[in-house]
Amino acid sequence: MKLTGAQALIKSLETQGVDVMFGLPGGAILPVYDPILGSSIRHILVRHEQGAGHMAEGYAMVTGRAGVAMVTSGPGATNVVTPLSNAYMDSTPLVVISGQVATSAIGSDAFQECDITGVTMGITKHNWLVTRAEDIPRTVAAAFHVATTGRPGPVLIDLPKDVSNAEMEWYWPATEADLDLPGYHPRLDGDPAAIARAAQLILAAERPVLYVGGGVLKAGATDALLELAERTGFPVVTTLMARGAFPDSHPLCLGMPGMHGNYTAVTAMQRADLLVALGARFDDRVTGKVSAFAPAAKVIHVDVDPAEIGKVRAPEVGIVGDCRRVIEALLEALEAAGLGHDDAAVRTERGARGRPGTQAASRPARDGWWAQLRAWQAAYPLHYEEEAGGPLKPQRVVETLRALSSPDTVVVAGVGQHQMWASQYWRFEQPRTWVNSGGAGTMGFAVPAAIGAKVGRPDRTVWAIDGDGCFQMTAQELATASAERIPVKVAILNNAYLGMVRQWQEMFYAERYSEVYLSPDLPDYVKWAEAMGCVGIRAETPEEVAPAIEKANAIDDRPVVVDFRTDAFEKVFPMVPAGGSNDDIVVHPSQAQGRVVQ
Repeated sequence: MKLTGAQALIKSLETQGVDVMFGLPGGAILPVYDPILGSSIRHILVRHEQGAGHMAEGYAMVTGRAGVAMVTSGPGATNVVTPLSNAYMDSTPLVVISGQVATSAIGSDAFQECDITGVTMGITKHNWLVTRAEDIPRTVAAAFHVATTGRPGPVLIDLPKDVSNAEMEWYWPATEADLDLPGYHPRLDGDPAAIARAAQLILAAERPVLYVGGGVLKAGATDALLELAERTGFPVVTTLMARGAFPDSHPLCLGMPGMHGNYTAVTAMQRADLLVALGARFDDRVTGKVSAFAPAAKVIHVDVDPAEIGKVRAPEVGIVGDCRRVIEALLEALEAAGLGHDDAAVRTERGARGRPGTQAASRPARDGWWAQLRAWQAAYPLHYEEEAGGPLKPQRVVETLRALSSPDTVVVAGVGQHQMWASQYWRFEQPRTWVNSGGAGTMGFAVPAAIGAKVGRPDRTVWAIDGDGCFQMTAQELATASAERIPVKVAILNNAYLGMVRQWQEMFYAERYSEVYLSPDLPDYVKWAEAMGCVGIRAETPEEVAPAIEKANAIDDRPVVVDFRTDAFEKVFPMVPAGGSNDDIVVHPSQAQGRVVQ
């Protein structure tokens, strides 16, 4: 069957099972847009290519499938660089297809030419410049394979216009060997000897912590993680990228560690004698000053990417492999060592609060460790203060939103104070219900990512919790949501500032507020929402919060934007100062007096 390169590309995407793509046409990619008219793939027309990339990310993060974005050459391609970088940092599977000038014009500075494969070489797992139409099916199959296997990540296919117009004989690669990927062989099964050594460290630990990163979600390892935690009785911390990997309501859960993690999670890691790092990369926001991080802890590090093992912290046991497979093998090793389903070192009563369970006499006593953890939780819970008649607190908005939402609600955040409050004050009970920009810290992520998440999970309510600074960067995509009838909901925590930058200037720059004021009224967010075809709502007092949320939740035929006018001076606590040790954690001022780190 003869097809043009453009037709072969669309047929390849269909064969790959793609059901939706996000994009914006232009000259170099125009031949590919013609066969879309007869395709089963839903194309969502964005208002900016950055929006296409972030929508594809949101789709990928809630579904576990690769998100697809398509853009034209030159500025179309460079506009999707930020989403590619974001996806690379957060290990999100993304396939981006960019148009390119004709092969005969490459290198001549032709109109809208850009060496996008060169630009994105450092922020993609791999990229391809396709020079023959007959290579298209194999390239597409390889791209999805690379994006979704091993450590997931973004890839890019650059397609010159003449290659799109050329004819080829249709085929589809039959096996993985046909993909022409020499040297790409992700290691999925951990080394049995290393797993055995890890089991012995686990059995001997007195102050252990399971340090859970986003790799657990990527590997679909949440059930295995739950069994490991309950079998060992180890406390669990879930990083910003791992929220939802372990239920917040579980008695073994300590919550989020890191620069704005809760005191108990941060300090438990500092005082641990064993850290079992699962799909976590010892990010600087978690470790603080690396030389002062968890000084007494031995480390077991499990990661599918061998480059992560020892990159920041040298482990006593490093295991390269898929988190789910390694955890399952570790459970078998523990059972072989005497820690089975019916003979666990620590028995957890599901749903219990305040006590870890009973211990077998043959294992290290951890009563003292759990007593310390519970004491920290009692002394330093997440805290904020409200005054009667005072300004609306952003934490109150998040708590009320959580209380009025179902447990399977998908929460999407931008970057800044609002992101931290969302992660702190929401209670995550299910995997893939938290979508945010972690490693790259991309402002403007929330609105388009929420749209992509809603497309991926139309059965779920999707709330974007955004800041006024982030919102203004990509809010034009609300027009996309309205036109495509994608009923996302956006809660703007409008404090009239670039809040996190303002917090740093207040705490570390002697209150010298340089270029952070945004104004609460410019723009008028309600009118903006209405101009974009959305429902606009405003809430300015604590009493108005619940009715505004209830009204938004009742609307399901169009997007909704709620402008919550929040306290401009509220700060995120706890906080570990940048470059400082986690021992220097700053708690809420009302808790700071008499604080003693044990």
